[in-house]
Amino acid sequence: MALSPLNQRRWRNFKANRRAYWSLMIFALLFGLSLFAEVLANDRPLLVSYRGEWRTPFLTFYSEADFGGDFKTEANYKAPEVECLILTGGLESCFDDPEGISAAVKAGSFDPATEGFAQGSILWPPIPFSYNTINDLGGQAAPSAPDSTHWLGTDDTSRDVLARVIYGFRLSVAFGLIVTVLTSIIGIAAGAVQGYFGGKTDLIFQRVLEIWGGVPELYFIIIVFSVWQRSFWILISIMVLFGWTRLIGVVRAEFLRARNFEYVRAAKALGVKDRVIMFRHVLPNAMVATLTMLPFAVAGTIGSLASLDYLGFGLPASLPSLGQLSRQAQQNLQMPSLAFTAFFTFAIMLSLLVFIFEGVRDAFDPRKTFQ
Repeated sequence: MALSPLNQRRWRNFKANRRAYWSLMIFALLFGLSLFAEVLANDRPLLVSYRGEWRTPFLTFYSEADFGGDFKTEANYKAPEVECLILTGGLESCFDDPEGISAAVKAGSFDPATEGFAQGSILWPPIPFSYNTINDLGGQAAPSAPDSTHWLGTDDTSRDVLARVIYGFRLSVAFGLIVTVLTSIIGIAAGAVQGYFGGKTDLIFQRVLEIWGGVPELYFIIIVFSVWQRSFWILISIMVLFGWTRLIGVVRAEFLRARNFEYVRAAKALGVKDRVIMFRHVLPNAMVATLTMLPFAVAGTIGSLASLDYLGFGLPASLPSLGQLSRQAQQNLQMPSLAFTAFFTFAIMLSLLVFIFEGVRDAFDPRKTFQ
């Protein structure tokens, strides 16, 4: 689908802003990788070859019994017994000396074919830990410093920090974008109606906004989560409920300014419907000022999520959270790697978002043309 001449000009203007363009490329790469977090960081193998059959444990549930074991519960692929069963194709003597047989198979000094089984294999992700995997540190205290096994160390509950950063990055960005899109749709529509019609409509809206703006958001969240269990979508609903007023002032001012322009009066005289005038003719002119606010909206939403998680009123503790990582950094000052990880993750993520939206703002500005 070919872009219109106007959108082609906007894309050229965006690409001309090198900082915004490369920020978009880097952010798209990071967010794209985080979308495949289950492939990058998981405590279940990507592929398992068992008796000539390929299986995908990171997508499908397999019990230990599916690999020749005794239990119907999910297989613990890091247990020596399960590893031995997979590598030997279900050799019963794995329960006698699982580590020794597995080591012999890997070294090539044991031939499972003599027992009537085909040798299997296990393909692990680059980071063999998920965000909620409790790791055995071999008696080492948690949190632990970065090493060859845990590249960014572990947190105070022995969970891999890098895995939690990957999952937390995806969760934070998705949360910020979802809330910003929903609040922008509601706020732009409300501001357009308020500014275009003016009069009593504008007066009533202003009084409602003044009353609603006086409701303490944090107290409301505390009350809600004291009644219902914390969840991702309930928190999004609350953030949208309080965040939709963020763009109303800007959109309202643009519509109040444009409602008396000659082209608006001419469209009204020709009988063009109000909603067509509002969203086809006036709104594009108001988008420059609106887009100026979006980077602050996204960054503010992600910052609010991190603050709520830091205080313990955000997402459930079972979900990966960058705010929880910041709290752990504050509680474990003897492990500076946690603080550095939290700081650089937020700094890189928010800086890239701000640079991208600065480029979008300039691209939509008709007064700016880059060569």
